[in-house]
Amino acid sequence: MIKAATPDARTKLLDAALDVIRTKGYSATTVDELCAAAGVTKGAFFHHFKSKEALGVAVADYWSEQTGALFATAAYHELYKPFDRVIGYLAFRKALLQGRVPEFTCLVGTMVQEAYETTPAIRDACDRSISAHAATLEADIEAVMRERKMTPGWTAKSLALHTQAVLQGAFILAKAKGGAEIAADSIDHLIRYLRLLFSPDNTQRQS
Repeated sequence: MIKAATPDARTKLLDAALDVIRTKGYSATTVDELCAAAGVTKGAFFHHFKSKEALGVAVADYWSEQTGALFATAAYHELYKPFDRVIGYLAFRKALLQGRVPEFTCLVGTMVQEAYETTPAIRDACDRSISAHAATLEADIEAVMRERKMTPGWTAKSLALHTQAVLQGAFILAKAKGGAEIAADSIDHLIRYLRLLFSPDNTQRQS
């Protein structure tokens, strides 16, 4: 029987950062806390990351890798119609609203709210993550627009980014309210908006 490889110190620190930063926020998280959560020494931390900021950039990229793999294999990609895939994506996001608030909220959304002005490297890493994720929706949105012969004054890219704005706002409300219900409601509203936006009557006005 082949045993799974034991995570190295760097991976342990990144995994710990996913949990601790989503729970406490980037600014309130200390290197000592990350080392304790990961079960590694402070020397190991600075062997892999020259600073807490470097860890912040790395964990944003790590978050993109982990979540990218999750979404890439999600069942909504198998739906035949592009509009169904867009709605399926949002239904999948809603289904992920499980557990404690830190367990379903977005790491990069959490970090960028704190670091956008003070730590440009983290801001840029978070932007890459959010924008790259939004870009995975563009092809399906463009396909819906072609299918319905729409030539609106907005782009598939802008609508894909709008979905992320709603989702990030939903996470903020979930933190404020202390639970997932408000986030689920926000996703439902977004689904209703997209159904209206792409309804036959509306698509004719945008053509």
